[in-house]
Amino acid sequence: MGKNTKNSTDIDGIDAKILAELQRDAAQPVSEIAGKVGLSTNPCWRRIKRMQDEGIIRQRVAILDPASMGLGITVFVSIRTSQHNKEWFEALSAGVSNMPEVVEFHRMSGEIDYLLKILVADLAEFDAVYKRLIEVAPLFDVSSSFSLEQIKYTTAVPMPDIA
Repeated sequence: MGKNTKNSTDIDGIDAKILAELQRDAAQPVSEIAGKVGLSTNPCWRRIKRMQDEGIIRQRVAILDPASMGLGITVFVSIRTSQHNKEWFEALSAGVSNMPEVVEFHRMSGEIDYLLKILVADLAEFDAVYKRLIEVAPLFDVSSSFSLEQIKYTTAVPMPDIA
């Protein structure tokens, strides 16, 4: 991850347009993006490079369809713990980070301490992931919820309203 030293007030309208284009399709040529935002290619490329260097653009990736990859089940796993110390967290974090099926890992406020998003092919695969998870660190309570339908999905970050 890059170092994000900027905030949304440091992004001007052209930057916002460039970012919107990259979020829509990061594979399009810089010259095409430049034309859409009213710049020539070199200034557009310099802005993209600056935003990468500043950590505003973390990376450019291909977004795969999990179901097409045989990963048709999405599971949200809520974890509660009675342990809140550095060693415990490091064990949990290291263990979860080594599980490729876990695609998101969040520390939460409220009644749930941690929330995981897991992609698997079937219940047997989830059971295997679950068994690995409970071996990583002592857990007080683990609760799993299976997604029945994805209503909305986007990786696009909302753009600031810049005049």
